[in-house]
This record gives sequence, C-alpha cells and structure tokens, in this order.
Amino acid sequence: MAIDTVDVIIIGAGLSGIGAAVHLRKDCPNKTYMILEGRDAIGGTWDLFRYPGIRSDSDMFTLGYNFKPWTEPKIIADGHLIRNYINETADEYDVRRHIRFGHKVMNAEWSSDEALWTLTVQKKDGSESKVRGNFLISCTGYYNYAAGYTPDFPGRDQFKGTFIHPQHWPKDLDYSDKEVLIIGSGATAVTLVPAMTDKAKHVTMLQRSPSYVATVPEQDPISVQLRKVLPEKAVYHLARGRNVALQAGVYRLSKSQPKFMKKVLLTMVEKQLGKNGDMSHFTPSYNPWDERLCAVPNGDLFKVIRKGKASVVTDHIDTFTKDGIKLKSGKELKADIIISATGLSLQLLGGVSVAVDGKPVNITQSMSYRSLMLSDVPNAAMIFGYTNASWTLKADISCEYLCRLMNHMDKTGMRQVTPRQHDPEVTESPFLDMQSGYIQRAKHIFPKQGNKAPWATKQNYFFDLAQLRYTKIDDGVLEFSRPSAAIKRVPAATTKVSDTQSTTKARKPAAKKALRQA
Repeated sequence: MAIDTVDVIIIGAGLSGIGAAVHLRKDCPNKTYMILEGRDAIGGTWDLFRYPGIRSDSDMFTLGYNFKPWTEPKIIADGHLIRNYINETADEYDVRRHIRFGHKVMNAEWSSDEALWTLTVQKKDGSESKVRGNFLISCTGYYNYAAGYTPDFPGRDQFKGTFIHPQHWPKDLDYSDKEVLIIGSGATAVTLVPAMTDKAKHVTMLQRSPSYVATVPEQDPISVQLRKVLPEKAVYHLARGRNVALQAGVYRLSKSQPKFMKKVLLTMVEKQLGKNGDMSHFTPSYNPWDERLCAVPNGDLFKVIRKGKASVVTDHIDTFTKDGIKLKSGKELKADIIISATGLSLQLLGGVSVAVDGKPVNITQSMSYRSLMLSDVPNAAMIFGYTNASWTLKADISCEYLCRLMNHMDKTGMRQVTPRQHDPEVTESPFLDMQSGYIQRAKHIFPKQGNKAPWATKQNYFFDLAQLRYTKIDDGVLEFSRPSAAIKRVPAATTKVSDTQSTTKARKPAAKKALRQA
C-alpha cells in the first residue's frame, strides 16, 4: 500500500500547529503539508481544558497571531473565545482539509539516504498507518494531554467527596452550594477561585507557599479609543508592539531590580485586598519571575476574597480525611469537592519516539539550536514559546524562520539540514531557567542550551527577532547536504547560493538594531 508523502508534516492542530500551517501557506506556497492531530478537534490546550473560567494568562494582542488581529473586546480572553479564534484562522486559510484527526504519532524515523521522515501513526480504531515527509514540525506544546500532575496525597482514598484535576473536568459537575477546596496557587487556581464563587457556597484556595499575583485590565482602553479612528489591523499591531515592550521591560526589571519589582507588585496586591487583607498569603519568598506571574483580570480574585466568597489558606497537607483535608497546623478544611490544581506533567514532542538512521535519539543529550531545532537531528523543529511572555510571539517568528530555511534549501538544492555543535567554547546549561515546580520536576526531559548564540535560550523577543528573522541561514552551524537517493525525486535548484546571501546582507542593519534593543 502506498504511503502518503508530503513536504512538511506538522504534529498538533492547536494554536502553534494552525499558525505553522498558515505561515507555510503564506511563505512557502509550493510546499505540501499535513497536520496530524491525535484528538478530534482543533484548538489543543484551548479545546482540552474546559474548567470554569478557563482563560489566557497573557494578553491576546501578543498571544494572537501576528497575521490575524484579535478583535474581541477582552484581551485576557475566555477559553471558548480563543478556541473560536483558532478555528476561524483554520477556516480563513483553508487549513482544516489538511488535518487528519484521530491520528496520534507514535514514532518518527529519519532516513538520510532518502531525506525523509517516516511516521508511524495510531488511529482511533487502534490500527496503524505510516506517513512520510521531508520536514517535521512538532507543535505539541510541552505537557502531557493524557494526564495532569497530581501529587501522591496521603490518605486521599479516605475522602468521600469529589476529587478532580482541572485537566479532566467532568461535564456534569454540579458545585452549587458546595464547599470547594482548590489545592494550588498558580494560574489555574487563581482562575478557578473567582469563577466558582458564582454557585459554590464557599471556595478555599489552599497553597503551600504564595505566588505573585498581578491585576491586569480585562480590556485595553487605549485600543478601544484607537478603533474609532484607525483600521483594526493598525490598532492590533500598535497594541502588540506596546505590550511586547511592556512584557520585556517588566521581566528585565524583575531580574535586574528584584527588590524594587517585589515592592511594586506587593503594593498593588495590598491595594486590591483592602485594609483587612492578609498579605502573608500573597508575599512569596522568591523574586519576581523566578516563577511565572499570575495575572487576574480586573482583580477578580481579590474581589471575591473581599466579599467573603473565597479565602486563602497557606499551610501544608498532613492527610486527606473523609470530610476534607487535615493540615500540618492541625486545622481541618471541610470540603465537598477538592480540586487538585497542582500543575502539568511535562512531555516533549507529544511523547513521540525519534530515531535517526536507525539510532534512537535521546533528546536530553541534544542541544537546542535557536530554541527551535536539536543538534544532530535533521529536518526537524520543535515549536516552543516563551515562559516569560506570550507563547505565540516565539511561535510566529520560529515558523517564519523555518520557512526561510526551507526556501533557502530549495534555492540551493539541499534536502537535509542538521545543526552541529562543534564549538569548544560552548558550555551546557539547563534549557529553562525557572524555579516553577512543574519545570523542576521535568528538567530531566529537556534538551540542553548553550552559553551563546545560536545555542542560547534567551527568553527575549527582541533577541530572537534578530536571530530568527534577519540572520544568515547558512551560518556555519547548520550542515546542509543532498542525499543521492533524494536527488532522483527532486530537480536540482537553479538559484545560486550567493543570491540568498546577498538578501541576508541587506537585512543586517535591521538585525543589529533588534540586537541593540535586546
């Protein structure tokens, strides 16, 4: 039976996967592609998570695509609005017909002789098939869709009520007039608390230690006014640029002046809590941006605390009981429903096993090239967004770079590209420099990063913009080749390498400017 073969295979039909398909359509219109999606719907994260109040923790001017303006009034947007936005994008750019739903990728094997990836795919009925492609783009995010992270709580089996992880929210859950206890202090917890007070008798957030929580506007008043006089696209890009600069500035200031930023953030919380608020529940022991900040639109979390509909307890769990949780302090919290908002189980490449020319690839021994490709792994990319800003900011420019790379390969007649690390001055360090529990638990599954470009992971949009949009493709680190078996299937290119290099040189001033900003 013939195996379907395309130029590019995209894994995942979420925010990144649909974006990657659109960038291919716009910048590589001659490339054929398919998207393999293990689930039955578009949207990824925004289709999977259905808990009350699910929303973005970044503004939609930066979480939205750079090619499609976000036009809804809310900039901290509800999950269903983001899901609609992704679906609209897929339909607007005719992406849906390229998606194979219910196709979970199990393994991917690269053949240098043929310059092709062969993917083994498991369908929903349990049968397997194979697809092939010259380039592989993983848009699977970084967590396991099958299960979230739940600690091994002592005595959990004793609890007689309902126990839930937000990643698997029951459709028919009725929490009306119930005592709800939410374990956790991250983005999910601070979203659930105000969302569930509409029906619950009372909602308690139990945390081991406080997180930084910042109030942000639900709508952008500047953009509301500008829409009256400017086209939607202009308003969107102005807001996007402003918020990118604001995010970068806050992060940089948090790292360079942590005491100052801590004071600013805690002063904001104190005003929100009011004179009777207990600041001990919102005063972290770590510095801002050692872990990700939690954003609450219009201070909704603090509003329900002030009204007495919700409360925060900072303590450690001793054991679950039949009626709730007993704390180390001896206090017992009664609950009808306990929600374990305790984080994600991380997973790279969607759990796909990778092999190159018959040899299994250990991702943890690879080094990340431009936070996008992996050393010694040909024709493959892993879209990985920012941890200190909106995911899509990085996804967009990463896809632009991949299109530049593929166009360069077409012009020069190359079929294979592999990052090689031969610089003796490059030293290894962890891929992500964050202290968040879910990052620390999974640091053993990530590749390494280097101490300088193109191996460094800067988490800096302006640096990455220069690196990905303007730098020379053939940089001496990427190894290009043209396997003999692949030549028979692909005509030789007629464009000279120098034509591509001259275009790169013309872009250098812009690159230098972006690097100065970084």
